Amino acid sequence: MSSPITTPEGIINPPIDELLEATDSKYSLVIYAAKRARQINAYYSQLGEGLLEYVGPLVDTHVHEKPLSIALREINAGLLTSEAVDGPVTKQ
Repeated sequence: MSSPITTPEGIINPPIDELLEATDSKYSLVIYAAKRARQINAYYSQLGEGLLEYVGPLVDTHVHEKPLSIALREINAGLLTSEAVDGPVTKQ
């Protein structure tokens, strides 16, 4: 029998309203969190190879915690910053 989780993690915690305060829109939040989650995933992948190109999680993590949940907690804690890129958008 498994023990009950007292505080849900992931999309429920941190609350989406708090996360939206860190970005301009919900769309930029999605891009922001997805990019960071990819970095965290790449960090875990490279550990076995001895390469240290990427920065690991900036918050305490649990064994089965997903990279996106870690990224959302980092954004909520104010440990990351995002900057808008000004420039022409090119279509291919």
